[in-house]
Amino acid sequence: MNANFPHTAHQIHYVTNFQDLVATPFAGEVNAICWTRQLAGDFSEIVEKAKLTGNMREIEPAELEDFQLSEKGQIARDIILNDLSCLEAHGASPMLNVIRSYYQDDHYPFFPTDVYSFHVDRASVPTDTFLCTYFGASSELLPNSQGKKKVLIPEIRYELKRLYQGDAEGFESFLSEYFFDLHYLAEQDASPVSLGTGHMWRLAVDHPESVVPPCIHRAPREIPGQPRLLLIC
Repeated sequence: MNANFPHTAHQIHYVTNFQDLVATPFAGEVNAICWTRQLAGDFSEIVEKAKLTGNMREIEPAELEDFQLSEKGQIARDIILNDLSCLEAHGASPMLNVIRSYYQDDHYPFFPTDVYSFHVDRASVPTDTFLCTYFGASSELLPNSQGKKKVLIPEIRYELKRLYQGDAEGFESFLSEYFFDLHYLAEQDASPVSLGTGHMWRLAVDHPESVVPPCIHRAPREIPGQPRLLLIC
């Protein structure tokens, strides 16, 4: 167990470099791999230079390179550009986002499906989710043993069937089409794991060839006045 995460779940494996992050296979209980890092540089400076006017925006690499930064800001920029380059060389499509807040789903009050809810990612082809919070509140992981699919909870399933009002054989397809089946409820005594800042994570996704359960995670509630700087793909 890594010293930086004294109370983490058995499903997390820790590595010390990018190559091991992408090459280590998921197996058994392990469905999250973390490249632990203590990053130098001033990442808040990049957030300030981004001049966020809405709730979220993407910073393109060319724009990032044009920022006029202090020495510490330049160190932070070089780290980000290297992370983007490594992920692109691996075949991923990373994005660098500044986030004041995400869209919050209140269409179904009994069942929000936004990223603040514990959820898993799904894909039709083999892939992984990569993410790194450079600044601001960090994402959380929920140990799979401490969460239950919301669609399997009788009270919630009853409400979903009332919402559906279709033929019984189409109910499961309805749950999938509207992403209800991706969301989880934490047990009362659950201990979510903060993914921290600076560490790069690779999380298992629900796809046809996956050999492990997908990793349950969620976005954090942002700190007022402190937008997040997040790399994700």
